[in-house]
Amino acid sequence: MTGRNRQVTDSTVSDERAQDRNAGERRTGDRRGDAPRAGERRPRGRLKLLLLFLVLASPIAASYYTYYVLRPDGRTNYGTLVEQRPVDALGGAPVVGDVRTLGELRGRWVMLVVAPSDCDDGCRRRLYHVRQVRLTAGKERDRVQRVWLLPDAGTPDPGLLAEHEGLLVIRAPAQAIATSLPATETTSVSDHIWLIDPLGHLMMRFPRDADPSRIKKDLAKVLRASGIG
Repeated sequence: MTGRNRQVTDSTVSDERAQDRNAGERRTGDRRGDAPRAGERRPRGRLKLLLLFLVLASPIAASYYTYYVLRPDGRTNYGTLVEQRPVDALGGAPVVGDVRTLGELRGRWVMLVVAPSDCDDGCRRRLYHVRQVRLTAGKERDRVQRVWLLPDAGTPDPGLLAEHEGLLVIRAPAQAIATSLPATETTSVSDHIWLIDPLGHLMMRFPRDADPSRIKKDLAKVLRASGIG
């Protein structure tokens, strides 16, 4: 082989090797491009968590929106829609039942009464009303749990408790109750019946000496509008 031929051959081999290297680099780059970088995976994970939260919360949001925004003209609610706030930490020690805090009742609507253990006539009337309102919900009544919060260290009358099968009684600090449940300027926390949504948020406050037939209508509306609880 002449010197000129060897030069041509060497040049051809060098060109082929360079092309092979470039092709290998392109394939490696493609594979790297296919694999998401760590910085890209984190935002995707956060997005999935956000979407999951929205899916879980959307039925509750729908009940608020449908009931309070899209209601037809002339339709009014009886209970007062209060500032939404988490109250699932309320509680402390079970008195009747084994539930310590309202957070353990997530997934159900809660009708809440607050009263001292000696339970005067107004307390007894409110306990009776929440019992009867729940019963009128018919097949939906299992979505509703009744709770009596005790702000003192006393023991309720066993005869009274016997009249309210299924009622949960939980002892809670009086200060925590007063902070979590906003009464009006002319009422106390114990004057009201309270409604808590299945996510553990305070939703509604019914007036002092509330009309149970009107409470029943409000409860039926939120149960109908909500897909969970």
